[in-house]
Formats: sequence, C-alpha cells, structure tokens
Amino acid sequence: MDFISGLGGTALSYILPFLFVLTIVVFFHELGHFLVARWCGVAVQTFSVGFGPELFGRTDRHGTRWRVAAVPLGGYVKFAGDENAASVPDHEAIAHMTPEERASSFFLKPVWQRAAVVAAGPIANFILAVVIFTVLFVSFGRPMTAAQVDAVQPDSPAAAAGFEPGDVIVAIDGREIEAFSDVQRVVSGSGERPLVFTVDRGGEAVELTAIPEFREMEDGFGNTQRVGVLGISRATSADAISTKTYSLPEAVSAGVQESWFIVARTGAYVGGIVTGRESADQLGGPIRVAQVSGQVATLGLVALFNLAAILSVSIGLINLLPIPMLDGGHLVFYGIEAARGRPLSERSQDIGFRVGLALVLMLMIFATFNDIRQIAGS
Repeated sequence: MDFISGLGGTALSYILPFLFVLTIVVFFHELGHFLVARWCGVAVQTFSVGFGPELFGRTDRHGTRWRVAAVPLGGYVKFAGDENAASVPDHEAIAHMTPEERASSFFLKPVWQRAAVVAAGPIANFILAVVIFTVLFVSFGRPMTAAQVDAVQPDSPAAAAGFEPGDVIVAIDGREIEAFSDVQRVVSGSGERPLVFTVDRGGEAVELTAIPEFREMEDGFGNTQRVGVLGISRATSADAISTKTYSLPEAVSAGVQESWFIVARTGAYVGGIVTGRESADQLGGPIRVAQVSGQVATLGLVALFNLAAILSVSIGLINLLPIPMLDGGHLVFYGIEAARGRPLSERSQDIGFRVGLALVLMLMIFATFNDIRQIAGS
C-alpha cells in the first residue's frame, strides 16, 4: 500500500510522513514526563507538541494547557517553577511562590522524584519502540532470507577470510544469526573491525575471522551511506525465503532485542566518531529525517511505523546525553546534588545551561549542514 499515493514528488510527500512520525515520538516522550510528574504531585502548566505560537489547544481540569504549536520540531512539558521549555528553574518565581504552589513545584520536589520525572521521557521512547516492534512482529511476522552464502566476491574481506559458497552463517561474535538481514546489519556497522563468524559448512562448524571494509553504498532510494561490507551475496532460491511468526511473548522479546540493537549500533557509531573510525558526515538532522520519512512512506504504513520505532529509540538516546538542556544533563545535575547533599549553585547551573544550549545548537547546525550537503550531492 502506498501511504502517500497521489502526493507525487511534492513537498507534502516529505512533510506529512515526517510530521506523522515525529508527532508520535515527541508525544510519547513528553507523555512520559507528564505522567510521572502527575504521579509525583508536580503541577504541569503546559503540554506542548511543537514550539512557537499555538495553533490550537485546550486546558484540562487540572489547569494544564494541552497545545499544538506552529513549529513541529519537538515539544515540551512546562512545570510550575520552570523559566522556559528546557526546564531551566525560574528562581525568582520560585522565591515568591505561596506554600501551596511550592508544594507542587518541580524544583522543590525531592531529588529522586525530579530524576524520575526527567528519566521518564527517554524511558517512554524506549517503551514505545518495543511496543511498535511487538505489534509489527505479532501482526506481520518477519520476512527472512536464510543466512546462506550464494557467492563470494574476489579480493573481498570474505574471500580473504575463507568464505565459500554454500556456507550458512549461524553466529557472529557469538551472537545467533537467524537471517541474512542479521548479517547485513552487524557487518554494516562493523567496518574495519574484526568479526568472528561461525558457519555451518556441510554439517561442520567452522570459525572464520573477517574484517569488513568501508564502502560508499546507495540504498534503494539513492541515498549514499558509508557502511561495512563483507563481499558475499545471499541465496535467492524460493526455499531460502520464509516468514517467521511470533507469539506475543516472543514478539515482546524480539522487540526488546531490536531496540537494544539500535542502542548498541548507535553507541558503536558514536564511539567510532570519537576514535576516528567512523565519519561524522552520517549524522542527520530534521531535513534528513523528513527525507527518509517521505521515502519510507512510499513503502507503506508498516515501514513508516518501523521508522517511528527506530526514531523513538534514537531520540531517547539523544536525550540521555549528559548535556545540560537535555534530559541527560539534568540527570547529571541531580546526581551531583544527591552526592553533595545540596544542588549546584545558581551560577554553576546557569553556566551549564548556556554551555549546553551552545552544544545543542552546534550539533543541530552541523547535522543540518550534513543534510544539505547530502541532498545537494544526490
């Protein structure tokens, strides 16, 4: 099914799927903050999907303003005592609060409650991803191609390692392999890193060590990516293709494993950037997300929800970075407060938030620059 049939190549073919995916992910992130804040007795003034001027909204019986704003690039929950959408404390306002207001102020709650409220956003993103993957696995199963080697490219890492046609890959670095797509995902994120493959060769278990090489590859939409390549092709016969079905418990387990794979792959990529093994030009921003959303939407709603799950994990991870302004930065402050027995000074927190804002803006500018450069070169 073509989710965006009739839109053709117009800007709407990118914007609508982008808004669909981002709204789901942002809503559940902020809902995590909101629900735990309510549980802790924190007064929530605003629940906003998007930034800037309000397009429409309503105020509930607890006094929370639920709003959809004009700039759909995120969202926020504003608590009593917040100075802005980033939950920077408004010390002057807090000082003039009545006893009743102070009782429901976020910044006057015990440090463990503040940490729970902050951590709830990223945790909600991880839960959302597991739920989406679970529903997709239960409803549609998983198409699988056997992890059998059909051909080995000459002068490739696979040839150097001793792979032969007919080998069936059963594990990589001790991790069980079920399908050829599992091989592709592990190898693509492991360029220039040795991997130990366990293969079934005519009923005999053989271990081979190969080092995938980085290559510039195009995906099915023409986007160029730098990925690790082994140099093997899969079997294409009808008996090599199947669909795996899942019970609900199996689907939940598979959803957790899928989410963890994204976490591990992201962590390995960031580590690769730090060590110089990976290139930072693969970092993408809103433009890239919009482009990919539009492309994936042409494959149908299932593919688009799968993208939403991947993006949900990514946003959860990004928000856990120890950068002031992000959830992870707040958690660092609370950890220091718990260790010291008192919070950091207002000046120290202010400096931290300013540095954090600068870092976030720099990251956004860099990612957007990468987006523009990739689109211009495509």
